[in-house]
Amino acid sequence: MFVFAASDKGGTGRSVTSSNLLYRSALQGNDVCYLDFDFGSPTAGAIFGIEKAENGTQSGSGMYRFLLKEVEEPERIDIWTSTDRRAIRDGQTNTGRLVLLPGDVGSGDFPKRGDLVDQCLNLFIRLNEEFDLCMVDLSAGRNLAVEMVLKVTAMPEMRNITSRWLVFHRWTRQHVVAAGGLVNGPRGLLATAVKEGHDLGEFANNLRYVRTAVIDPTPSAQSGLTAKQGVWLDECNRRLTRLAGDHQVGKNLVLGTVPLDPMLQWQEQLITDKDVVAGVANQATRNAFDSLARRLVDDSAWETL
Repeated sequence: MFVFAASDKGGTGRSVTSSNLLYRSALQGNDVCYLDFDFGSPTAGAIFGIEKAENGTQSGSGMYRFLLKEVEEPERIDIWTSTDRRAIRDGQTNTGRLVLLPGDVGSGDFPKRGDLVDQCLNLFIRLNEEFDLCMVDLSAGRNLAVEMVLKVTAMPEMRNITSRWLVFHRWTRQHVVAAGGLVNGPRGLLATAVKEGHDLGEFANNLRYVRTAVIDPTPSAQSGLTAKQGVWLDECNRRLTRLAGDHQVGKNLVLGTVPLDPMLQWQEQLITDKDVVAGVANQATRNAFDSLARRLVDDSAWETL
């Protein structure tokens, strides 16, 4: 299975959320792989606590150079053994594999070359044979990497391989509108997918939204707020709910919601169970990542609405 992580804007929490749910999936026993296709800012290594690849690999064998056919094989990093965080290394008993295919330091967007599609296709087919789940983290917005994977996943060789899309957005007016435009706009994912040969209904059924950094508007969760702030927050939430429906980003299309967590506002990283026990990360955030990881591979969560 392939899951493509997309967003229209930066700062949505796309990379840190997709990294955490993949980590949780590995803890659940799945063999998983993370492909850093955010070529302009390949920072997945930093989230996984791998200092040598925090801005992409310096080996010259990252995803960018591999797709350009400058190297024969992309570098693979075993996250369990390569992370600098002991809490992650100590938690790998009875888990699945957790592998990072990093981007390259100093890379950028691609030139328009047809052979990139073939190179990407061959990689996807090989990885699908090896891993239960491959997460492809795409650069924000509409770009050549997004167009490339839409071409690849429409090819006959990928027809029997499950491909799903997660579109990440914060729970704000600007992000809701942007997420709706990325998917439903004139040059959005749906229109581009059809152009590349996808069936519209099938593609739409394999796309869901993830809301990030969401503040719980219920009174029981509003400690520290004044009464007027609580009323204002509740009204904002009501307006955003209506707006999401208007832009086809409503709750029926939401796979999951990740609450605002102070730890992730200061440092984008994996949240371990030890972080929760130590009181530096919230149990609700950990549970949200765990639930997302399970729903990601649960066919009932993706049934036609």
